[in-house]
Amino acid sequence: MLTEERRKKIIALLDQHSILKSQDLISLLNASESTIRRDLQELENAGLLERVHGGAKRPQYLEQELGMAEKSFKNVQQKQAIARLAADYVADGDVIYLDAGTTTLEMIPFLKGKAITAVTNSVGLAARLVEQEINTIVLGGRIKLTTDAVLGTQATDQLANYRFNKAFMGMNGVHVEHGFTTPDTEEALLKRLAMDHAQEAFVLVDYSKFNQVSFSRVAQLEAGTILTDKCPLLIYDKIKELTTIKEVTV
Repeated sequence: MLTEERRKKIIALLDQHSILKSQDLISLLNASESTIRRDLQELENAGLLERVHGGAKRPQYLEQELGMAEKSFKNVQQKQAIARLAADYVADGDVIYLDAGTTTLEMIPFLKGKAITAVTNSVGLAARLVEQEINTIVLGGRIKLTTDAVLGTQATDQLANYRFNKAFMGMNGVHVEHGFTTPDTEEALLKRLAMDHAQEAFVLVDYSKFNQVSFSRVAQLEAGTILTDKCPLLIYDKIKELTTIKEVTV
């Protein structure tokens, strides 16, 4: 069995069973212990599984979400590279939506000097946009302290009246079957509305977000172009069938 085929089989088995023992994989795939160990390591590096003692499991973080401070220290170089790529899609005269998040936050320095209007559901992003002398509208409502996102009916009612040339979204999970997901139902609603009201929607995610599934579905993959540093090879073709992927070298 070829390496790629064997690793796809491991992912397929994990989809069925959620957790697998290494010894079972050795028997099922007729492979050596060292080969399975190497496969599991490579798949973990790609963010497709988590190694546990004696085997592996699929990562599932349904309702768990890190705060902005914790997120800001994760995969910084990747986020900056993705943000620079995203900013290249912004043209003078655009009205854009910037979703609350650390990768969209990294876009702001690259927007300096562009004649645009930005709408955001983040007080933190709004402050940074104003620093760069960018015309800014911030949604009103309840502020979720962990993610700095403005939520609630006031925010959704206000957003419902706006239309955008482009929306730039953060996301917690990108999955072939489950689409774009996020832990919070209110955030999911706001994200979905922003994407629906944009001529083009871009989802900014680093490699760690692929094959992750959170509690609330935002949209199908077809709803947005994915901007990333790296999409795992094992699922690249499947995602490419559903939407556009743009990768940037870090």
